[in-house]
Amino acid sequence: MKNLTALLFVMLCVVFVHNAAAQSASSQSYLNDGTATQSFVPNATVPQMQALQSDQGSRIDVSQYMQKGGYGYPLPGQPLAGQIGADPTQVQAYGANLFFGNFEAQRSDGINPDYKIAPGDKISIWLWGAVNFAEVLTVDNQGNIFIPDVGPVRVIDLPAGSLNSAVTERIKSVYVSNVNVYVNLLVATPVSVFVSGPVQRPGKYAGLTSDSALYYLQRAGGIDPQRGSYRHISLIREGVEVATYDLYEFLRTGRLDSVPFKDNDVLLVGQQGPVVTVEGAARYPFRFELDKTVSVGRDLNFYARPLSKASHVGIFGDRDTGPISVYLPLAEFDDFQVKDGDRVLFNDDLRADVISIRVSGSYLGPSFYAVKRDARLLDLLDYIQVDKEQANIKSIYIKRKSVAEAQKRMIEESLQRLERSVFTAPASSTGEAGIRAEEAKLVASFVQRARKIEPLGKVVISSGNNIANVRLEEGDEIVIPIKSDLVNIAGEVLLPQAVVYNKDANISDYIAWAGGFTERADPDRIAVVHANGLTSFMEVSDGRGWYSASVQDNIKPGDEVIVLPRVDTKVLQAVKDITQIIYQIAVAANVALKD
Repeated sequence: MKNLTALLFVMLCVVFVHNAAAQSASSQSYLNDGTATQSFVPNATVPQMQALQSDQGSRIDVSQYMQKGGYGYPLPGQPLAGQIGADPTQVQAYGANLFFGNFEAQRSDGINPDYKIAPGDKISIWLWGAVNFAEVLTVDNQGNIFIPDVGPVRVIDLPAGSLNSAVTERIKSVYVSNVNVYVNLLVATPVSVFVSGPVQRPGKYAGLTSDSALYYLQRAGGIDPQRGSYRHISLIREGVEVATYDLYEFLRTGRLDSVPFKDNDVLLVGQQGPVVTVEGAARYPFRFELDKTVSVGRDLNFYARPLSKASHVGIFGDRDTGPISVYLPLAEFDDFQVKDGDRVLFNDDLRADVISIRVSGSYLGPSFYAVKRDARLLDLLDYIQVDKEQANIKSIYIKRKSVAEAQKRMIEESLQRLERSVFTAPASSTGEAGIRAEEAKLVASFVQRARKIEPLGKVVISSGNNIANVRLEEGDEIVIPIKSDLVNIAGEVLLPQAVVYNKDANISDYIAWAGGFTERADPDRIAVVHANGLTSFMEVSDGRGWYSASVQDNIKPGDEVIVLPRVDTKVLQAVKDITQIIYQIAVAANVALKD
């Protein structure tokens, strides 16, 4: 029994030693150059991990990290530049981007020549020649340095760039000849400034007396855009406010008070004041903090800067009497009182008194005209110069955006009907299902190409010697065709080309001159696009051309003959729909789309 007990004791000891060794090995694998880190930060950068390492393991020491400006990385809690406008539902605060940079990390250790000498600064002085002297002197509390045989020299508040000349002048007032002087500011005394109020990281930060208020605010992570004020920032020294800062003035005019900081100064960010949100046609659509409880529109316009096209302003908010919704001209907004929580929408709500009309084709003079909104075609034609020998003024037509959009919409509706009829057609057998599948592929390819067609939006306004006096619209393009002696033949012909007009020729002759029909041609429906923009259809029978009932006259110079493709009834069941779409495209875009 005793032997068994002893054996169990030995086994427990072995297990204990093994576990301890494993734990020790695990701990050693977690060490980094002999330094253990107990805290784990997901996705931490190398400098951040170095800053988190400490002698005690669980205590975070970021003092070295802060002194070196983040190694080019954002400081803990500092927002990133990519976060600006990241949330499209939230309007950004005006001035928030002041603290999205990382200028602290790029701060130079050199001394600014405008730096003002302060007590505690170290100044190196060399004298050689008749007198030899080399010493590092400290600026005393009275703002002086003491030079033997010269006495006290006042240097406090002296710019660093003027230090050498000022001290040299004082020394040479005693040693008038044969003495050379060199003076250099070695070390500027750092100061500690408390940054308090609604900032990201309130605390105590080191800097120089010449550093700006923006530098210390940046060290504190910047102003909290939801709670802090960008307009009421105070510099407090021994309980007394010695300076105030309005960052809106800095952003708008570049002015920022430069007050030298002293040790234990307090930079206090005030609580955010009334806020108004600006949206719409403004150069700065941000959340603006009002300088006063009640401000007027012109105060907001100064910072928001409405666009020149802004004509009206909508104001939405709450008053003592309840919610308000006001819409008024921009000029009247100058004296309108805006209050905390208002939302201001700058809007372009004026219709221009004139419209822009373009001229193309054969014309002389300018290609754009500004006319009154109610102007008609004949009113403008009197001002368009043309060469009567070159311009076909009897065939003028208009390209109109609204007509092109209607044609595009009509084609799209037809394509959707075609898709529904093909993709939802039932199949009574496996063989028929296969045929339907192949048909669907062909139709899908046809629809894809058809949707790429852009209609021209032609408006036919001329017939013979008559031109309709239509009302013009914004963006209209008046096309004055050039006189031509040619007839173009395109589409399903063997040799698409242009041939010289022959008054004795008919449609069959022109097609024969183009090599005749291809195998895919439909000789029963041939589109003829006339010079005036009108599209009509002809038929060919017995080798002779003749008009359908909708055609009024014969082929003229400048016309275009388009032979449309034939839809094979043996392959496709939706022949009627496809044929209709082909005709629509021929009229709208003057092209022959193959199925």
